Amino acid sequence: MRLLTLLSVLCFAARLVACEPPSAPEVAVQYSSTGFNITPLSRSAIADLAKKLDPETYRITQDSGTERAFCGTLLDNKKVGEYCCVVCGLPLFSSSHKFNSGTGWPSFFQPADPAHIVTHDDSTLGMQRIEIRCARCTSHLGHVFDDGPKPTGLRYCLNGAALKFYEAGEERPKESTPLKTETAYFAGGCFWGIEHYFQSAPGVLTAVSGYMGGSTKSPTYQEVCEQDHVSASKRDAQFVPQAEAVKVVFDPSVISFSRLLEGFFEMHDPTELNKQGPDTGTQYRSAVFYVNDAQRDATNAAIAALTAKSAFSGRKIVTQVQSAVPFTAAEEYHQDYLVKHPERACHIGKPWWLKKSVATSPSPSSAAH
Repeated sequence: MRLLTLLSVLCFAARLVACEPPSAPEVAVQYSSTGFNITPLSRSAIADLAKKLDPETYRITQDSGTERAFCGTLLDNKKVGEYCCVVCGLPLFSSSHKFNSGTGWPSFFQPADPAHIVTHDDSTLGMQRIEIRCARCTSHLGHVFDDGPKPTGLRYCLNGAALKFYEAGEERPKESTPLKTETAYFAGGCFWGIEHYFQSAPGVLTAVSGYMGGSTKSPTYQEVCEQDHVSASKRDAQFVPQAEAVKVVFDPSVISFSRLLEGFFEMHDPTELNKQGPDTGTQYRSAVFYVNDAQRDATNAAIAALTAKSAFSGRKIVTQVQSAVPFTAAEEYHQDYLVKHPERACHIGKPWWLKKSVATSPSPSSAAH
């Protein structure tokens, strides 16, 4: 114990001498489904934003104050647009969800995006209420009650001073505008694992399991599973089988398509033709469906580079590189499957963002789809 204590003191002293303060824990970037960065801001960042507020707005948003009823400037606003957080600019409520509650405060029956607000129990003033705060900057917005109209039956009662209204078509600042995202499509065997690992990548907003690359319109999982067993006499002459694919929406300012490709070639074996581990069939083929020339060229370059360095022990990469065709989202029970069923696994290796060093070849397991 004394030795451990001495080592701790020496390490701390060495850090002081080297002027190396302890590094702060890294905060993962969080995104909403509507394309906004909702990563909680630091206290110092919030404080800087709050300095720009007038005293009344500061009191309401930073000290959980309440404006006087029927005094807010947005109460009778009937223009079409969105109501954003006055502090950080995050869109919170839409004019399409606004209604006249008769309470004297702007009221809405649902938020623009549920991920943009957070709620907390509030027992102040001798009553039990549910407080609403901005998910990004924690500013106090108001309270939510269960006496609202259909379809939610909720009444989000807001302080007008906590909101900044932007009329439809009006130019907005960057913080109130959705991120400029890009989309990519990958097929690499069972879509459960491919979706799961892409969803964990930094800069990925959403990863959705589905079907792509085939000629069947709006296919079902059963149809995809049976496609290889349908007799040629019953097939259309132009029949092309579907692949289990994943639609990835990502923030190119955080992660590039090329980096997604690196992870893709690590999480599956691109040398297996129409199979992946124990899963066999055309639905499990390896493919990249590019949406533009840049993605096509990047994919071909990545395959050429992996081939040149014999990344897969000289085995030929059979990944198809095709132009994107209509994508059909898979049934709901397939979405986030490994989150719902953590006991299951897929035959894939870990991509670079889940390990410290990047392996030169994947290490697929033997778990079945």
